[in-house]
Amino acid sequence: MSTSRVQSPSLPCQSLRIDKWLWCARFFKSRSQATAAVAGGLVHVNDERVKPSREVRIEDRIRITRDEARIELIVLGIPVRRGPAPEARTHYVETEESIAARERRRALQRLAAPAPMTRPDKHARRALRELKGGK
Repeated sequence: MSTSRVQSPSLPCQSLRIDKWLWCARFFKSRSQATAAVAGGLVHVNDERVKPSREVRIEDRIRITRDEARIELIVLGIPVRRGPAPEARTHYVETEESIAARERRRALQRLAAPAPMTRPDKHARRALRELKGGK
């Protein structure tokens, strides 16, 4: 008879695989995307590169790198299921440094390229296409 990891409602889980935790906490749309990110070195737990099978525990620090953005979290809970977003947010807290860095990056993006007042006309579209290397 094999032992299974069926979770009883009365006993809370103490740990969960990092790929499954990221999926349940809604950082990735699918578990395979979470697994690929962890295997690709985009996710660190306690400042260490980990494998997708690494178990995450409460109070662990997780760093997720997406594009230029870095999200740093502290695990507050282990989800039993992938629920709605408000429920998922109860399982982690983002660090103050991460929030401040994200807001700075957002402010710089707003200042970097102002939105044009009108759509480009035919001549401007051709110039843009040429500038971007298109035909």
